[in-house]
Amino acid sequence: MIFAKKIGIDLGTANTLVFVSGRGIVLNEPSVVAVSFPDNKILAVGDEAKEMIGKTPDNIRTYKPLKDGVIADYRATEAMLNYFISKSLGRYNIFKPEVMISAPAAVTSTEKRAMVEAAVKAGARSAYVVKEPILAAIGAGVPIQEACGHMIVDIGGGTTDIAVISLGGIVYSTSVKVAGNKLDEAIIDYVKKTFNLAIGEKTAEDIKIAVGAAVASKEELKCPLKGRDFLTGLPKSAEVSTNEVVKAIDFELREMMRAVKHVLQETPPELSSDIIDQGILMTGGGALLRNIADLVFKSTGVNATIADEALLCVAKGTGIALEHLDVYKRSIVAKK
Repeated sequence: MIFAKKIGIDLGTANTLVFVSGRGIVLNEPSVVAVSFPDNKILAVGDEAKEMIGKTPDNIRTYKPLKDGVIADYRATEAMLNYFISKSLGRYNIFKPEVMISAPAAVTSTEKRAMVEAAVKAGARSAYVVKEPILAAIGAGVPIQEACGHMIVDIGGGTTDIAVISLGGIVYSTSVKVAGNKLDEAIIDYVKKTFNLAIGEKTAEDIKIAVGAAVASKEELKCPLKGRDFLTGLPKSAEVSTNEVVKAIDFELREMMRAVKHVLQETPPELSSDIIDQGILMTGGGALLRNIADLVFKSTGVNATIADEALLCVAKGTGIALEHLDVYKRSIVAKK
């Protein structure tokens, strides 16, 4: 099948990125679907659906079909994959593509099967499911085939995946359901308690990106807030600063660090010494939170570095793994 395209999909709780062989990353859109009731028709996917969040009438619902990195709504996921695959290949593609999809480190075989089936139904000729830390490492340029320990912390929207990789496979890994979305929820709660203000997910995410940090700092950034006052029900504005956001997300960050420490404690001593030399590599959108590497060092005593283009590592990894399938066969989990 010389004409069949190869597509890598970083299927995330918050965003989906698509890599097409020969073209690189062609698509980066939110993993959101808008559905109309009672006819259960899918109206919009991706960017278009995200625009509708919080602004829909009663008969239209927007939601994320993936929860904590795995499929929560099968039909909507299939429709979303179908949309992303056909959008990235263009209308006139008659050959079914080979598809590689990323999954959290703790994915079960049932969840894997659901992903493979959804991809095949959405138009893939065959589908592979590979664990995210492996793909993130490949995409970040880590030589995972060597007999050397590498530790990856991939902070996405729904899950934080932590893994120690050596000789092309995962030696030890864990996955916690505390990541970008939980940080947004913590910001929403904090703003509600502190300012009596109701804000939505999108505003919380904007605050996190604009002024959020993992460690308190002397030079604070400030961000204006607009929302609905809980007491009067009227629109109200306020201002939130970096250190307030640090306080708001402190509990969630501690949970993440606990998971990182747990993986370090379970790592064989030979690989631990490699990790001390190499440091911890951080990927995913959550790795872009200010000072997160400082927090990791503070919690574990091991240096951490943020991968180049941290957001794109998993998607780039799917592309590289698809190009060199024979080399990465051992890291590949399920096939159909």
